[in-house]
Amino acid sequence: MLNLNPDKYPRTNPDIVYGKIKPKIKNGFRKYPDDYNPILEYWEQIVSGVILVDKKIYQQYQEIVRWINDDGYKEWFYSPKRANHIIEFAENFCCHSKGKMAGKKIVLELWEKAYLSSVYGFIDIEGNRKHQRVVLIVGKKNGKSLLDSVMSLYGLVADGEGGPEVYCVATKKDQSRIVWLESKRMVKKSPSLRKRVRTLSYEILSDFNDGVFKALASDADSLDGLNIHVVVMDEWHQWKNGRALYDIMADGTTAREQPLIIMTSTAGTIREDIFDEIYEEAEIQFDNMKLGNDVDDRTLFFIYELDKKSEWRDANNWIKANPGIGTIKQLRALQDKAIRVDSNPQLEKNFACKEFNIRETSSESWLPFEVLNNTDRFALDKEGWKLIHIAKGGKEKETSIKYPYPRYGVGGVDLGATTDLTCATVIFRVPNNDVLYVKQMYWLPGTIFDRRVEEDKIPYNRWLDQGLLRISEGNKVNYKDVTKWFAEIQNESDIYIYKIGFDRWGSTYFRDDLTQTFGKGVVEEVAQGPKTFSDPMKRVYADLESKKINYNDSPIFKWNLTNAAIKTDTNDNIALIKTSNRKRRIDGVASFMDAVIVMENHYEDYMSMI
Repeated sequence: MLNLNPDKYPRTNPDIVYGKIKPKIKNGFRKYPDDYNPILEYWEQIVSGVILVDKKIYQQYQEIVRWINDDGYKEWFYSPKRANHIIEFAENFCCHSKGKMAGKKIVLELWEKAYLSSVYGFIDIEGNRKHQRVVLIVGKKNGKSLLDSVMSLYGLVADGEGGPEVYCVATKKDQSRIVWLESKRMVKKSPSLRKRVRTLSYEILSDFNDGVFKALASDADSLDGLNIHVVVMDEWHQWKNGRALYDIMADGTTAREQPLIIMTSTAGTIREDIFDEIYEEAEIQFDNMKLGNDVDDRTLFFIYELDKKSEWRDANNWIKANPGIGTIKQLRALQDKAIRVDSNPQLEKNFACKEFNIRETSSESWLPFEVLNNTDRFALDKEGWKLIHIAKGGKEKETSIKYPYPRYGVGGVDLGATTDLTCATVIFRVPNNDVLYVKQMYWLPGTIFDRRVEEDKIPYNRWLDQGLLRISEGNKVNYKDVTKWFAEIQNESDIYIYKIGFDRWGSTYFRDDLTQTFGKGVVEEVAQGPKTFSDPMKRVYADLESKKINYNDSPIFKWNLTNAAIKTDTNDNIALIKTSNRKRRIDGVASFMDAVIVMENHYEDYMSMI
C-alpha cells in the first residue's frame, strides 16, 4: 500500500525546520548566542520523535553528543564559538544563486547547522580542527552543492589558513566544476565576498591570504604536488576507478595542520568502486561504535538513507533520506515520482537509489545487532569443576549460575587464505542448561599483521592483547598452530574434543594433522552450501535472538557476526556468504557453523555423553 501524505513528520513548523533558538539581527548581521549548540537541539528533536532519522544518522549523532556531554573526546573539545563561526559566515555572507531565492542570504536549516557544527566545532587546545574528513550521503536535491560551496568558500577566506588551496575534484572536468561554479555564482551574489574574492574563468582568488580555489579532474596535467587545505569530492558515486584520484587528493592534504576532505554524494549503481569502499568503511566505523572499539577520530559519516527499501512506500519515512523534504526539496515532486513508480515497478530500482540512497546490490546483513548482541559471559572453574554463567541484568548488575563442568566439545575450523583470518571454534553444552557455549581462537600471519591493523582500521592489536587472536609466524597461518590450540583445549581445559567440523575443500595436509592428533573419526567434512547450512543457520538465528548462545561477549566474534551476509535460493534456502570487501571477515561465523552442523549430526550421541 502506498501512502503519499506524511502525517507524522510534515516539517511545517519553522521551529522544527530552523530550530527554536534564533539569532539576533543587528544592521542586517545575524549573531547566534555564544553558547548556541544546534547539535544538541537537533539531537533533542531526534530522541523526542519530532523528526525521524535512519539508524546510521542516529548512531553518528549519539556518538557526537556523547563527546559533548563527556566534555570532550581525548584531546578534543567542543567549541560553540568555532561552530557558530561557519554558521554565521554562511548566513551573513553567502547567498542563493538560483531560483526564486537568488540573491537572498542563506538561512540554514537545523540539520545543516548541526552538520556544520559537528565538522567545525571540535578543536584541540591549539585551535586545530579535530575532523579532517566528512562524508555526507543524502538524497538528491537536498542542498549538497550549497553546503559544499559554503564550506569551500569558508576554507578559502575565513578559516584562518595562510595560502589556502581549495579544490573541487571528480574523474570528469564537467562534474568537478558543478560545485565550483555554484561557489562562483555565490560570490557574485554577495557584496561582502566580492570585496575579498576575485572570480576568474577557471579559478577563484583571495589575494589577502594568497588563496586559490579551482576545479580539477583526474585528467589534469598534474595532480601531484598540491598543498590542499580543503578538497570537495562531489557525486563520487559516479566515479569509475576512483581510488587513484581519491588517494592523490588525500595525500595532498598531509602538509596541512587542519585539512578537510569533504565527500558528498547520493547512492549510485557503480559497484565495487570508491563509493562502496567508503560506504563499507562507514559500516565498519558504526560497527566499532556498537562494539565499543576505537573509531577513526578524524572522520564523520552522515548517511541519510532508508533503513529498508520497502520504506519508500510510506511518505513518513522519506525524511530519513531527505532531511530537507518540504523546504529544500519539494514534497510534491517526490509524490509524483512515487505514483509513477507504483504503476511501473521497473522504475523502482533507480527511484530507491537516487531518492532514498538504497544500494541495490548491497548484501543484507543476516543478523540485526539486537539479535546477535549478547553480553553474557562464562568462566571455567577447574578447581571447583564448574562452569559459571555470568549474566548481565543492567548497569553494574550481574548474576552467576553454576553448572557442571563441560567434559566434551565439538570443534569447527575455517582456514583463511594468506590475507584472511583463520578461526577455530569449540562449542559445548552442560547438563540442565539449554545454552550453547562458544570458545574461539583467531590467527593472522605475522608479516601482514601491522598492515592489517593500519589499513583495515580493525582493532586486531587490541584483540591480540586480549588473548582472542594469535600471530602465526611468516606470511600465512601455520595450521599446526590451530591443531596446537585444539590440543590446549583438550589437555589444559580438560574438554575432550569429540568431533571437528572441517570444510571439505580445506587442506588435506591439515585434515591429516588433525586426524593424527585426535584420532580417526574425529574430523568430519562439512559442505559449506545452502543445502547444509540453511536449517542450522535458521536455528542459530533463533538461539541468538533468545540469548541461548553464549560466546563470552567476544568482540571479535561479535564483529564477525555483524559482517555475515546471506544468499537465498529459489527454495528459500539460505547460505552464508562473504561480502566483497576484503576488510570484513566472517571466518569466525563459518568456523562456528561447521561446529554447530557436526554437533547436530551427532546430537543424541553427544548429549548422552555430557
